[in-house]
Amino acid sequence: MMETAMLSPDRATDLSPLTAAASDYDVVRRAIAHIRGNWRQQPEVEQIAEAAGVSSAELHHLFRRWAGLTPKAFLQALTLDGARELLRNSASILDASYEVGLSGPGRLHDLFVTHEAMSPGEWKSGGEGLTISFGYHPSPFGTALVMATERGLAGLAFADRGGDKAALADMRSRWPKAKYVEDVARTAPLAQRVFDSRQWRQDRPLRVVLIGTDFEVRVWETLLRIPLGRATTYSNIAGTIGSPKAARAVGAAVGKNPISFVVPCHRVIGRSGELTGYHWGITRKRAMLGWEAGKLVA
Repeated sequence: MMETAMLSPDRATDLSPLTAAASDYDVVRRAIAHIRGNWRQQPEVEQIAEAAGVSSAELHHLFRRWAGLTPKAFLQALTLDGARELLRNSASILDASYEVGLSGPGRLHDLFVTHEAMSPGEWKSGGEGLTISFGYHPSPFGTALVMATERGLAGLAFADRGGDKAALADMRSRWPKAKYVEDVARTAPLAQRVFDSRQWRQDRPLRVVLIGTDFEVRVWETLLRIPLGRATTYSNIAGTIGSPKAARAVGAAVGKNPISFVVPCHRVIGRSGELTGYHWGITRKRAMLGWEAGKLVA
């Protein structure tokens, strides 16, 4: 006797959302394939939607739900990656603009300013002409990577056990064309100044060198004005620097802060009051805030 298994009506109904999800994914897959294959032609959303077999409105909704960004934003990300690669390989800004399918340097400039908070020329320079000394030192928050130029403290990063090389690679990526020299004797006095609160004196300020774009430096200078034991939000910083709609770009600049702890990006929190992400780890951010709170009551 052969037995057959029958689906209950409820189970049969349960399959329809899965079928719909598979169909939706196929639409997004076709859209991504079309963008990847044609990004240098800078296709319009209508063209992408036609290739995916849906309307523009349907594509916008599905793409956001499945990919977390709009088709236009995905196209811009591919364009930006292409432009970065061309600029790394010594292409001129004009040539890079046309090579990635943009109408001219103005559009490339806008793309970089929106997503990198810097111009293509500033991004391309990559710290060329700088000599940066670096050294690893113990700190209350793990190993500290201290970096300096002849003018003062230029970088401060952190690493957990075994992460020294990764921390250095991260910092070097910010200024890839700079020259790096390990010089612990030179960076040790700076580490001592940073982590020994007895040396925090208004009449003897620590000299810092902020290496970044004009926008980034404005954000970092604002961070320096956050008092010990206080916190602020990305939107408040955006308002302070006169760009109230630039909270997202402010967040990017805060994340690129090269002098952690001294330029206190750990004092920036979400609008709801929650601790937000921190480049060197949310646990380290909590530790910094707790350490500072202890200094206030000591």
